Amino acid sequence: MTTIPAPALAHVFDARIDVAAPVEVGVTAAGARRVIAITGGTVSGPDLAGRVLPGGADYQTIAADGLTHLHARYVIEAEDGARIYVENTGLRFGPPEALERLRRGEPVDPGLIYFRTAPRFETAAPHLAWMQTSLFIATGARAPDHVALSVYRVA
Repeated sequence: MTTIPAPALAHVFDARIDVAAPVEVGVTAAGARRVIAITGGTVSGPDLAGRVLPGGADYQTIAADGLTHLHARYVIEAEDGARIYVENTGLRFGPPEALERLRRGEPVDPGLIYFRTAPRFETAAPHLAWMQTSLFIATGARAPDHVALSVYRVA
């Protein structure tokens, strides 16, 4: 039997996703719900460059212990005009005081927060079809007015 190779990561792009102030829905049976509008942004990297189109949103559910389930949906427009639909799910967690500062919209050292996502991509552009046949993971950081993501293809 041959050895199964361990996966490797290849950096694809970094994104700055500009966001509006959160809309707090309140505490439901599932946890505290909030929706954060995506207002634009930029994408740059070795395999993709372009902009984040306004109109998407991040739908969040925050558990009593502070664990945040993230589910963002938005569109990237590549420099050549090709459009990529993004559905990005993930987790954010950290010390209670750091999470509370994030909720208030204050800056927090990204090293204090575990922020990981698994983006999926759909596109009609043949030259970007590779984005639909690979798995991706991302690391993130939340700032008061944007989210920074570094996206990697699992090779």
